[in-house]
Amino acid sequence: MINKAAPLALLTTMLLLLAAVVLPATVNARTITGSRQGPQLVVEAISPDVPREPTSEITLSGSFTNTGTEALANLQIRMRYSSQPFTQRADMQTYQNGEAPQPTAWRDQSYLQPPVIAPSGKAPWKFTFTPQELGISRFGVYPVAIEVRDPRDPAGQPLAVQRTFVSYMPRDVRVPRTRLAMVLPIIDQPRRADDRTFLSDSLPASLATGKRLGNLLKIAQDTTSSRGLTWVVDPALLDDVQALGKAHMIETKEKSENRPANAVATTWLGNLSTALAKPPVVATPYGDPDVTALAHNGVDDIVGTGIAAARIVTMETLGRDVPTDVNWPVNGLIDYDGLDLLATGGVRTVLLDTLNLPPAGPTATTPDASATVESVNGPVTALVTDTVLSEILGAETSVPGAALLNRQRFIAETAMISSEPVTTARTVIAAPPRRWDPDPAYVTGLVKTAASLPWLSPTTLGAIKPGRGVPTPRADITYTDQDWRKELSKPYVTSVKRVGARADLTAAVTTDQDIDVFDLALLRLTSSAWRGRDDTAKPYVKRVGSAVDERIGKISITGTEQSQIRTLAGKNGEVPITVHNGLGQDVDANQVTVRLKVTSDQPGMLRIEDYEAQNESITIRGGQNRTIRVPMTATTTSGGQTTVAVQLTTEDGRKYGKPVELTVRTTGYTGIALVIVGGALLVMLAAVIMRVLRRRGTRRTAVAPVPPVRQSASASTES
Repeated sequence: MINKAAPLALLTTMLLLLAAVVLPATVNARTITGSRQGPQLVVEAISPDVPREPTSEITLSGSFTNTGTEALANLQIRMRYSSQPFTQRADMQTYQNGEAPQPTAWRDQSYLQPPVIAPSGKAPWKFTFTPQELGISRFGVYPVAIEVRDPRDPAGQPLAVQRTFVSYMPRDVRVPRTRLAMVLPIIDQPRRADDRTFLSDSLPASLATGKRLGNLLKIAQDTTSSRGLTWVVDPALLDDVQALGKAHMIETKEKSENRPANAVATTWLGNLSTALAKPPVVATPYGDPDVTALAHNGVDDIVGTGIAAARIVTMETLGRDVPTDVNWPVNGLIDYDGLDLLATGGVRTVLLDTLNLPPAGPTATTPDASATVESVNGPVTALVTDTVLSEILGAETSVPGAALLNRQRFIAETAMISSEPVTTARTVIAAPPRRWDPDPAYVTGLVKTAASLPWLSPTTLGAIKPGRGVPTPRADITYTDQDWRKELSKPYVTSVKRVGARADLTAAVTTDQDIDVFDLALLRLTSSAWRGRDDTAKPYVKRVGSAVDERIGKISITGTEQSQIRTLAGKNGEVPITVHNGLGQDVDANQVTVRLKVTSDQPGMLRIEDYEAQNESITIRGGQNRTIRVPMTATTTSGGQTTVAVQLTTEDGRKYGKPVELTVRTTGYTGIALVIVGGALLVMLAAVIMRVLRRRGTRRTAVAPVPPVRQSASASTES
């Protein structure tokens, strides 16, 4: 029933007399213009959500706070309404914004007159009425406004106003239920450069309870059994959290340190996996790449790689198969170049903004969400989001009373859609900004409200089929110059392409894998999160580039540090060249396959003959060496030095790493000449030996002792 003003006015008069004694420093409301801040009017409760009977009691209540420095007096709080329902959704937006024209046939409910309100003081208010008392009789949405006025103000402008809605549906009314799909994204920005190194220390804080990613987990846990939700996850975020749950490195401008596994990350990922075990989930390509920017800069292959990587990573992190054939382009905007990239990667459904695929002409009713667009691979289903419902789902609710008013607007918008004069049920989709920061209580409450409204039927993206609703003629895909300018900048994409070209070399020599060594790092560099943030992304590009160069450098020609001079004795011979694989041992991913290209800078002096690894590949396991003997032939009889370039290449002939220069010295002696010289030396040596032996024999004969003369006996006697 309607509150009567007379008793309240008498009570208010007594309170004002008392206030005049207790609070002599009061001022009229017209004198508050010098206050620091205007007064705050808050709607705190509206019930029920949907009155169904003419006599259903409807209650609006809230408070009015004096945020100034002086007391306020002589105010009136009143409720205004119209018994005429809105006829189209655009009028609701105009009314909400306080723009002209406002609803006609405004009527005033009885007003309340609060006592003097001291600085920082709060005055509660409450209005109770029924649809019958307001003259509301048919299914529709009706405007209701709460105003605070000073009746003595000649301008008659309210000091504060809050506009809201009352949606009324008589119990005997039957309308086709509108199918509502809500899309809830769990998407972040990349935090790692290479697979182990984080260039930001902010991820652990974001995972905490009450922070952004912690709040998204809370919503997933609180709505796990709710109908009508489809979650969109970026596998790169899940991958970052999984890496954070292991030993990792933090590298910032201030520090570089190894960190142990983060228990908060492990818990968050485990809880998310549990919460998303049953609800519908789809995945963006790994890293949520800026598909249109990549298409416009000739980076085509990486989109398909991102789609394939998404399937693998979501299985590893969530423990379930997650579809990747549904794609949500950045801001719901794409052109035919980007659409073709997605279609060739296996995407069959795209979620688009209504600005990207607008109706072909003015429409009196809300269009059905489903449409079809053509790609190079054939028809692609386009699901077009509802702008207003998406804004409400992702609305900021930190201002007091904002959550309630947005929820009431959501009820009113969906009621208006269902009350439109159509005979077939339609589908509408609400999708907030992809990197939203939601209030769990607000979102969870909105999901529960949607499930309870008698004109809605919650559904999922996967259940929306083209042709089930009323077909709405759509214009062509619209992608403006302004949309182009918002993409990743050309200089930034060019820097990523340069790193990608070097990274492709490492993939070309590595054993085949589902995901190449630097694929995920490159996808993180192409993330849509870097739009307009080139300076923030550049350290990531630099770090990935350094990691690529470091890996390339681990496959090298050895033995060049000590001596780069090799000697070729004679006209031909072999020069050993050793290739070292400095990657980790006992890991199949570290096995490489390369070829060796050896060239002489003076083919007229030194010719390179056919050798192993010239026309055939050589495979080297991690931590091992492989020596190739390269035959060379001197083409001149004179000796000399020649420079030889040794270059590792991929199997398709691309240079791998920098070339190494060796100096080959030739003696000028042929093999036959060496034999002759050797034979002559042997003859000379034999002659010398014979001469020495002869001299020794002659010397022995010349110095032999002469035997003494024996004397006769007679001579002896004579003596």
